[in-house]
Amino acid sequence: METLIICSLLLALTHIWLLPMALNLKHMEYLLSNREAEVEQSAMSQRVQRASVNFQESLPAFLVLCVLSMIQEVDNSSLAMYWIVLRALFLVSYTAGIIYVRTLLWVGSLVCLIMMALSFT
Repeated sequence: METLIICSLLLALTHIWLLPMALNLKHMEYLLSNREAEVEQSAMSQRVQRASVNFQESLPAFLVLCVLSMIQEVDNSSLAMYWIVLRALFLVSYTAGIIYVRTLLWVGSLVCLIMMALSFT
């Protein structure tokens, strides 16, 4: 489970820093500044930012469920792995603008969290 937690944190790093930085390399001067003025972002950069916000909303629940699984010795590793894969695919589909697939991936990741929570009963 520890490995899956680390993988989820690497995915968070990708969401929050790596992908936005890679898409905004042409705005390097802005990135190194005090960021007092807004810079115009491409549609893809805006989608990445929204995907990042969505990921940050579900990551705390995922991490809590993983830690609880370790404490209570409940094997949720398969569900945790599915959640990470679904969230990575969600990022790809959101970035590419694939709307219906994105929604199905989000629902799948939510189902994984619900099933992880229900495994404690």
